Amino acid sequence: MSFCLHRTLRNLLLLAAPLAAASASAQTAAFQNCYARWSATELTVGNTHFERRWQIRNGHLFATSFQDRDAKKEWLAAPSRLPSPRIAGPQADTTVAIHAETGRTNPVEAASLQLRIDIGSDQHLRMKIFPDATGIEEDFTAPADASSQNDAPQTIATGKEAEANKAKKDNESALDEFSLQPQHLRLTEVTLRDVTDTHNQLVSTREWMFMNNEEDILARGNVVYVEDVLSGAGLIFLKQAPLPDARAQQSLFDLRMMASDRTVRLTGAGYPFAVLAYSGGRSGRIRALHNYQRQLRTYEPQRDAAFLSNTWGDRNRDARINADFMAKEIEAGAKLGVDAVQIDDGWQYGKSMNSAVKSGGVWSGFWANSSHFWDVDPQRFPQGLKPLVQQAATHHMKFGLWYAPDSSDDFANWQRDANRILELWRNEGVLYFKFDSIVMSTPTAEQHVQQMFDRILAESKGAITIDLDVTAGRRPGYFGMIEGGTTFVENRYTDFHRYYPHMTLRNLWQLSEFVDPIRLRMEFLNNTRNTQRYADDPLAPANYRPDALFASVMFSSPLGWFETSSLPPAYIASAAPVVATWKHERERLFRGTIEPIGNAPDGVSWTGFASTDADSKGGYLLLFREANSNAQWTTPLPTGLPANAKITVLAGTGSATIRDGATAVTIAKPLGYVWLRFDSK
Repeated sequence: MSFCLHRTLRNLLLLAAPLAAASASAQTAAFQNCYARWSATELTVGNTHFERRWQIRNGHLFATSFQDRDAKKEWLAAPSRLPSPRIAGPQADTTVAIHAETGRTNPVEAASLQLRIDIGSDQHLRMKIFPDATGIEEDFTAPADASSQNDAPQTIATGKEAEANKAKKDNESALDEFSLQPQHLRLTEVTLRDVTDTHNQLVSTREWMFMNNEEDILARGNVVYVEDVLSGAGLIFLKQAPLPDARAQQSLFDLRMMASDRTVRLTGAGYPFAVLAYSGGRSGRIRALHNYQRQLRTYEPQRDAAFLSNTWGDRNRDARINADFMAKEIEAGAKLGVDAVQIDDGWQYGKSMNSAVKSGGVWSGFWANSSHFWDVDPQRFPQGLKPLVQQAATHHMKFGLWYAPDSSDDFANWQRDANRILELWRNEGVLYFKFDSIVMSTPTAEQHVQQMFDRILAESKGAITIDLDVTAGRRPGYFGMIEGGTTFVENRYTDFHRYYPHMTLRNLWQLSEFVDPIRLRMEFLNNTRNTQRYADDPLAPANYRPDALFASVMFSSPLGWFETSSLPPAYIASAAPVVATWKHERERLFRGTIEPIGNAPDGVSWTGFASTDADSKGGYLLLFREANSNAQWTTPLPTGLPANAKITVLAGTGSATIRDGATAVTIAKPLGYVWLRFDSK
């Protein structure tokens, strides 16, 4: 493992206000409910939800306390034996200097209290304390040639071998390290998958309950959590990076659990980690994890959770793309209730390899192919895009485009790509961009993509939203570059017999336990196409009502993956009323915490989602009866929904009552749904 210096470039704060720097006397810094106190021997940081402490000794930090103030729980068993952060090898005595400031790294991030901790002259730790988070974000940079011993497998032996192995492990690099107090812990490793063109099981987990002589557990993944089984309190370890196999900077593990003394060791390997406390079991964990993601990209109702349409799902590719066709798309989109009309591949002068009208297109090296590659095609759009953007605006709709940043030479043209995106925003009024074709193979490539994102967000002041396609390539994934916008999760087509509504619902349901669903772009299709490919399949798309198809993705950022102007009138008549209701309820829905409930969708389950208000005075349930024979189902009332609530049926073909702390639901026919609003009386 090596640490990258390039991340320090991102730590320049917007609207920064320096607060204090280290000195011989005690220092303090504060921002809203966040605080930091430090002296020559101790550092304390926290907010109203948590507090962490370190002893400062010989220029290094040793963790001494992690208190969940909401749950009134101390997590650490004893002061840490080893310092963290640290590079690999013996730790020489050094100096430490601490500086505090407030601000935000980019325009979409929540403001925070930030500490820059300089360890010697060439190691730097950045801490962020957000007012609404239950833990800190840590990002460590050190010389790129700092050696590491985290790259070879470690095994537990006996006798002298064990002592030698212990010494070897002690020399590993670490971002954070501490020993946990609770005896009865369950450790869970979450494995997420992207490259969804060839993967459909996107979430899987492994868990351990360990003995005190257990071999070390090496967990690898963006999300790992440990929970006290007796109290339901836990800690989440979130690595803000591409998925493990897609990272340019690899490490054997992301978290080492040394079961003998329940010591947790995190390896940053050039990426930030957040360590978050929670209580209340699964619901509390989801709330803490989603809420933290909202600190990295705050919810803006006029920008986020937009319903986009994109013509590519009907597989005509770019064959029909021109001004007249897109004018029809806008009018049809207005009838359906679309928020933003997006043109996929085909609006530009250059031709990609996916073009239906011209062979010999390219999938990288766009700028080398033509300096005009990303010009608006003058034959398809002789007046440019602005007339279409203005037409959309008359219906209170926005506009989006497909775009493929040039991956060649480690994104050497990232500045040209950023320039073009910003020109399309300034000159044409385009606000939503679907980024495709990204392949980040090296640390330099990752750095350039990050710089491109940073510049686009900074100069547009957060107005531009990027839909980051994760269907192929090596891309930032679900937890890399969260600030950019939404994750475009999957391409599914009826043409290839690959679209099943229950499968898309399953992927949303499983991902939403870990990824804030507002960050997931999930699709529904025109189910009147290619019906012959599904024959008598009871789970065929044509067996679902159009409003149920929209409902299956409306607790995410929905994508109409079709030519809207080709939808039958009956389709729009079915879906449009639900879309209108959803837009009316949308802000409250997404200000709540969304969690999956029931069983994982598999085509025959009862399943759904809950959204609970922050003040626990109400929220929503969205429940689906898949192809099963049970017209009634009872589900425990999610935490945060009042037992004496008034229930309003907003959409669907069902009913519900509350009794004995549970919701009893009736949906008469299979493949139906009901959407309920709960309001305290």
